[in-house]
Amino acid sequence: MPPSSTADDAHATETRALLAHLGTAMIATGQPAQEIEEELAEVGLQLGYPDIQTAVGPTGLIVTLTEGGPSTYRSAPPGMRLHQSASVRRIRYQLIRGELAPGAAREQLAAVARRGVGHPQWLVALAWPVLAVGIALILQPGWANIAAAAVGAVIVFMLVQLAERYQLVKALLPTLAAFVVSLAVFGAANAGLLEGPLRTVLPPLAVLLPGALVVNGMSELAAGHMQAGSARLTYGLVQLGLFALGLLMATALLRVPAATLTNLRVDEIGWSGAPVGLLLIGLSICLMEGVPLRMQGWVLLVLSLAFGAQVAGQQLGSIGLGGFLGAIAASLGASVVELRRPQLARLVLFLPAFWLLVPGSLGLVGVTELAAGRESATDVALGVLGVVIAISLGLLVGSSLGSSLRGRLAVMSRHVGRDCVTTRSEVVDG
Repeated sequence: MPPSSTADDAHATETRALLAHLGTAMIATGQPAQEIEEELAEVGLQLGYPDIQTAVGPTGLIVTLTEGGPSTYRSAPPGMRLHQSASVRRIRYQLIRGELAPGAAREQLAAVARRGVGHPQWLVALAWPVLAVGIALILQPGWANIAAAAVGAVIVFMLVQLAERYQLVKALLPTLAAFVVSLAVFGAANAGLLEGPLRTVLPPLAVLLPGALVVNGMSELAAGHMQAGSARLTYGLVQLGLFALGLLMATALLRVPAATLTNLRVDEIGWSGAPVGLLLIGLSICLMEGVPLRMQGWVLLVLSLAFGAQVAGQQLGSIGLGGFLGAIAASLGASVVELRRPQLARLVLFLPAFWLLVPGSLGLVGVTELAAGRESATDVALGVLGVVIAISLGLLVGSSLGSSLRGRLAVMSRHVGRDCVTTRSEVVDG
């Protein structure tokens, strides 16, 4: 129950401010709106306000503790890295357990927003080409293609650094990155240095592709969050179009023949490329995002589960089935790990595996083939939409199964607790 004293108003104001601060931090970590509202409700219940109401959007939220009561609005900060996401999750966990006061929680949230990766800058910079090499080992495992992907990742990293200093570069980053990388890759293809340039362009750009935005938007729409879902989906599709624009500008400038813009996969390395690529992806993401050492093994585990399910689905059916099973494995696997290790943030375990699904790259390939006249608009639209919907449904199914497991374990814990109390009472009476 809320405190019934003259400090009611002050306590309520502090609680609203905390929930708004925590909620916007969760928005910055990339959580879907429906999950944020559910988890804020749990925190509000622990703090003595079981009837809180929230309206979560992609850029901010409104929270009120009681129906008709005063409300607080707060804008979301820029996107957080995974190490910051882990800290936000830990703070929420401590609030649920009653181990952290609201004032101390707000101080810690403010400190989290200012916290850097913790690794030397040269090591973070090195992780970019390593990540591109890892993705290339899965998408386009040819030696020349891997080298081109590493060079392209260095170019993208330099552009990202410029974007942090200059607003113009930041606004044009998707088109500019796709244009410069495509010039290098398709120029090498025209010179006869590599084959399959279309798939080779994708690994350097994978970090910037808006796949998470598009799929999160679809999952929010499916959960009934029309405003947040439509905003994310629209923004993600616009970003995808800007990437495709840069790629098409480069191919037009180089006069790349339509035959070169085929979805050709080069396989010079064989089966060993995929596991090595998977390991490089996991390690590089942990370096880039500052993932704590205690979580890196779990990240690789969930990443492997998602990749295995994705490959199995593709072998059994189609790309869509692979995305569906991969999303279920990633979401459910991360939830199970969090149940066993509550201090490990599910989102931190899940997002690297989610990025591996690369739905945005499939859309980029489709848009490029459409512009080259190789596919019809209907086929491209249905193909991209089918993959996005499949991954979104997999995400919803995995999240629902994880929530069911959490609820069942909570019920079992309450039963065990009551049994222990009954046993102690019998011993005392005896």
